[in-house]
Amino acid sequence: MCGIVGYVGPKIATPLLLEGLKRLEYRGYDSAGVAIMNGAGVETVKEAGKIAKLELLLDATPVTGTTGIAHTRWATHGPPNQVNAHPHMSQDGSVAVVHNGIIENATVLKQMLQGRGYVFRSDTDTEVLAHLIEECFDGNLEDAVLEALLQVEGTYGIAVISSVDTHKIVAARKGSPLLLGLGENEYFIASDVSAILAHTRQVVYLEDGEMAVLDAGGYRVIDMDAVEITKNVAHIDWDLAQIERGGFSHFMLKEIFEQPQTVEQTMRGRLLDDEGTSKLGGLNLSDEELLSFTNIVITACGTSWHSALIGEHMLEELARIPVEVEYASEFRYRNPVVDEKTLCIVISQSGETADTLAAMREAKRRGARTLGIVNSVGSTIARESDGGIYIHAGPEIGVASTKAFTSQVVALLLFTLKLGRLRGMSQERGQEIIAGMRALPQHIQTILDRAQEIEDIAEEYKRASNFLYLGRGYNFPVALEGALKLKEISYIHAEGYPAAEMKHGPIALIDEMMPVVFIATHDAVFEKITSNVHEVKARKGRVIAVTSRDEDALEGLLDYEFRVPETSDLLMPILASVPLQLLAYYIAVKRGANVDQPRNLAKSVTVE
Repeated sequence: MCGIVGYVGPKIATPLLLEGLKRLEYRGYDSAGVAIMNGAGVETVKEAGKIAKLELLLDATPVTGTTGIAHTRWATHGPPNQVNAHPHMSQDGSVAVVHNGIIENATVLKQMLQGRGYVFRSDTDTEVLAHLIEECFDGNLEDAVLEALLQVEGTYGIAVISSVDTHKIVAARKGSPLLLGLGENEYFIASDVSAILAHTRQVVYLEDGEMAVLDAGGYRVIDMDAVEITKNVAHIDWDLAQIERGGFSHFMLKEIFEQPQTVEQTMRGRLLDDEGTSKLGGLNLSDEELLSFTNIVITACGTSWHSALIGEHMLEELARIPVEVEYASEFRYRNPVVDEKTLCIVISQSGETADTLAAMREAKRRGARTLGIVNSVGSTIARESDGGIYIHAGPEIGVASTKAFTSQVVALLLFTLKLGRLRGMSQERGQEIIAGMRALPQHIQTILDRAQEIEDIAEEYKRASNFLYLGRGYNFPVALEGALKLKEISYIHAEGYPAAEMKHGPIALIDEMMPVVFIATHDAVFEKITSNVHEVKARKGRVIAVTSRDEDALEGLLDYEFRVPETSDLLMPILASVPLQLLAYYIAVKRGANVDQPRNLAKSVTVE
């Protein structure tokens, strides 16, 4: 959620830290700051607002040093302002801390420290860590951090420097991602590989309960008992070009237009046309094990939850196995029916979503096997799940997920093909589905080639205050996702509903000022959704429809129509979602919203 960057080496740290923070802007933040070891001590500069404001401060009063840490904050404790911005300093000014996560016992620790004479300046839970480390300090920084963290309850990814134990960074992780970057006689700490990719492709991922100590001579990783751990070094195989806008106005637009390629990448090498099935080497499950499961639970948050709903339809229709879709944030706090006969699929673009990770761990605790569907190689879910499917969509920078969503749906269909064939789906049916999947990239491209049609619709509705999105069957989750995209980036209130549920409440809202988006493609429930369109028009609602063919039943009922290529019902959500992504994008742009970094949102939600 927040961003951490740290550097120790021979170079001036400040520009490297600022560069890293800029690479993390997509994650969402409301303030930024740096702490630099300047030779005389640790100097901190921080500011509310964008990194550009921090740069102006640093230009006016430069801070020079070769060791430092930096942070972009997304407020949890206390409003976004300069005082609450990170880094936070200990009372004597010797220790600086940046922190992602939430210290759950911060109030108790604060009261204890206040009783010992510590004065708190901010509203944050992080300041507790700075004072606690000072309280535990006895000349060695890692010892002090270890002792302090043993008193902490909650989640954290932290980086700490000290003016007493100099030219050293101590970093630790519990529930919030951190990795080390290994350069030539220089070392980095970051919460996301994109922050350091300009300088190294060699990284070490920290696991929960691990601490790293970095200095100019190298690095070591220890556990909470101070026992040294040998870590594998991973190589990052994507480059900076993939996280640049490439001539597009926004990352979100670039990522929408990448979907012909990203859908292809998700399928590449995984379709067995002759057999009508898929090849998924990362599942780590034999066919016999796959057949032993009696039910499937899919858990996710946000956009990933919408892809899970589509997966539920697919799996129940083609594999004939009971499937439940759970909000990860709710799953972990109730008593779900999960045991060793349950397969739990967890979906997260980042692979670091705190609620989804916790749900996966709870499912494993109850005996379930777990599969992760993630985009980020080396992420926590990827490492801790029993197996899984990488979607290979490449880095997604825009906060509002687009290409990851369509690739998640494709990944779920790949799994459905395999399980369906094992459970009795015919070879011919599998071949039909694969033929449709093969056509998806070109179909998506034909939609993107007509983006101007969507922009024209956006011009008409850019001043709307409310939207209703309606779909049925496979397209109900598409309605939810379309509404979410509009809410996220344009700040227009929008709701997605099953079309038949409209008359059970939302129909009261419909008048000539209410745009209603129907996903009205020619599928098994087309006649039913046509009736719902009639109900809206009878109340003077404005109808925007995503359709797939010329339909006499819709003649005279639509204010705007966008036609997508025809395909099978279970593939339609992939095609129908693309014009809704474009609609949200163009409306947001025309309203002057910050498309890539919408207010209050973060790309990777690593706190509860």
